[in-house]
Amino acid sequence: MTNPPPEGPHHPVGPGDPTAPAWSAQGQGTPTEYIPRQGGPAEPPTQHIPQAPPPGPQSPGEEPEEPKRGFLRDPLSIALSLIIVVAVVIAGLLGTELYVRHVANNVVSRAVSCVVQDQTKVSFGMRPFLLQHLTKHYNDIHVETAGNQIRQAKGMKLDLWLDDIEINQTANSAGTMGALDANVSWSSDGIKQTVQDAIPFLGSLVSGVKTSPSDGTIELQGGLGSVMVKPLVANNSLSLQVVSLTGLGFMLPKESVQPALDAFMMTLTKNLPMGIHADSVAVTDEGVSAKFVTRNATIPNGEQDPCFTGV
Repeated sequence: MTNPPPEGPHHPVGPGDPTAPAWSAQGQGTPTEYIPRQGGPAEPPTQHIPQAPPPGPQSPGEEPEEPKRGFLRDPLSIALSLIIVVAVVIAGLLGTELYVRHVANNVVSRAVSCVVQDQTKVSFGMRPFLLQHLTKHYNDIHVETAGNQIRQAKGMKLDLWLDDIEINQTANSAGTMGALDANVSWSSDGIKQTVQDAIPFLGSLVSGVKTSPSDGTIELQGGLGSVMVKPLVANNSLSLQVVSLTGLGFMLPKESVQPALDAFMMTLTKNLPMGIHADSVAVTDEGVSAKFVTRNATIPNGEQDPCFTGV
């Protein structure tokens, strides 16, 4: 008995159709066995890579992800910021310190230069000058002149220390000064040049100066003789007292030499501000050294003494 054809929709088949049963191709016999087509192994399906799902709510027990730190939450950034701020502040203070020192230098230098008529160099102590400027209370100010002259005295040098200064502008003063100490040195060559320039009739006879520290005298030497003088402090002023004349007696009597020396020395110490006066004097191998001082003095303002304008 032959098998009935399979049920389903009818469609024509041809001899080349592999799905056609053998009986339809040959018209007889049992169905031929289906032999699959030879070929390579079937290609595996394309791998599917699933997309990562969006982050969902945190599961219980799971540690939270640490949030990113901002710039100011980083300890290193904070430290660097503080260092920068401190550096800017220090630079500002240093700049201000240098500026106020420069201004004070000009004020003090101008005042002292005006009084002594020589170039000056000013320096200040170790205490921050900005603090002194804010309180208007100054200490340890050192002034040194170039050594060219003090007024008409050639070769005279000033080494000045100022302390305990309080600036308080009033109609009668610019403030007060607790202490002033000035060391003055006058070289032998400076004495000779000063006598030659400032005392013409005596200076024309002087060709050299010799000091004698042992007896505290100075010899003004000339081709026709010499004048022996002794530096003294008299009436808070520096004086050159004539001790003796040698070889010049018949030309210049002592009575004519002394007034000329007194008049000259008066120009050195006359009208010194703030009560500055001679305290001591000594003869050295190099010339003459003297000390001038004042204590608890009133600083004049610009109206009282033009040299102190701007103090």
